[in-house]
Amino acid sequence: MKARARDESWTVGELAARFDLPTNVLRHWETLGLLTPDRDGSGYRRYGRGDLVRVAVILRNKAAGMTLEQIGVLLDGEAAGRHEVLEAHLRDLDERARSIERSREMTEHALRCRAHDIVACPRFSQHVADLTDGRAATARIDDWA
Repeated sequence: MKARARDESWTVGELAARFDLPTNVLRHWETLGLLTPDRDGSGYRRYGRGDLVRVAVILRNKAAGMTLEQIGVLLDGEAAGRHEVLEAHLRDLDERARSIERSREMTEHALRCRAHDIVACPRFSQHVADLTDGRAATARIDDWA
């Protein structure tokens, strides 16, 4: 039975390599409480099948734009607020979709515009006026990372 348990567990390096992550990411997620690996007799982390699934869930939700805090609520079966987190995420996705659509329209216009200096183009300027005139939130720093 012990050999079987060993076959179903991974070191931090093995699990990180499986998902093409640096090991410090898994350690960080552990400090946030997203992962709770077992420890072997020498104190080394041993990740089981449940941890493997949790890493996949974290990665899928991060790819969907969720924060680690939001993911933590989803992974915590005891946490209140699961639906609130999901509803807030849907609102964020809707806003991002609108932003992407505005960006697409602006880019398509810039591509077709005959103006040498795109900033001087009146129609293009209308696309960015919502930012310059304060009618839309400025870009978040996360948008540039």
